[in-house]
Amino acid sequence: MMEVMASVKLIPKPKEPLLLPKPGGDGCVRCAVVGNAGILNGSKMGKEIDAHDYVFRMNGAITKGYEEDVGNRTSVYIHTAHSITSALYFFKTFGYTTVPHDEGIKYVMVPEGMRDFNWLEGLLKGEKIAAGPYKNIRPWTYYAGQYNDTRFYVLHQDFLRYIRNRFLMSPNLNASYWALVRPSNGAFTLFLALHTCDTVNAYGFMTEDYKKYSTYYFEKNIKTPVILYANHDYILEKNMWKKLHDSKIIKLYQRTELETGTKKPKQH
Repeated sequence: MMEVMASVKLIPKPKEPLLLPKPGGDGCVRCAVVGNAGILNGSKMGKEIDAHDYVFRMNGAITKGYEEDVGNRTSVYIHTAHSITSALYFFKTFGYTTVPHDEGIKYVMVPEGMRDFNWLEGLLKGEKIAAGPYKNIRPWTYYAGQYNDTRFYVLHQDFLRYIRNRFLMSPNLNASYWALVRPSNGAFTLFLALHTCDTVNAYGFMTEDYKKYSTYYFEKNIKTPVILYANHDYILEKNMWKKLHDSKIIKLYQRTELETGTKKPKQH
């Protein structure tokens, strides 16, 4: 607990809200949240995504070469210490070399464990990480020159618990591996957008027909099935996105039968 509090005390107090309405607009904040699901492969949603006031992305947010389907703007990037480091390893073969680093981008960290507080302490002190799995790493070097403590935010533990307990309370929390179970970064990103934007459109999230698509949109020439890992309850999340869409709280991008080429033309 002492180590956690030492990191928490370093977190700068925000000087303004995470997002502000665009000058000259109607005062509404319109946001797109872009996941990495294969449903976006061939979607041609890029222009629509980039037309939003703000675009949220997370994890291995590859845009270069996929702009037509996913756009190229990133306003807010959500990460953990694990995701910001491991994405460079897991997605290197798909062209991922750096986090999104648009000018003025806001970085938001999800503190899910002690390694994240170790990361925060090193980052906010401007020092090598002193302990944990990332010991001796210089965390600020992972932000491609755009790290700025005035545009860096950390989600509060109460918010993380609220999302888990109110919306995504998985029955897996009763399993023997309960300590691993948590909402995905995509889930936290979507709920963060819902709490900071007036309208939220979600792209690249799991839908009812997820088995039709590859795990990731950047898998152009291969199709890997979605693996339901134990630490995230993806089916619970999928059902929540459908519920929020049906309730008109978000607009969830879903492929139509026509788009997937399975709908037969009407007979005259």
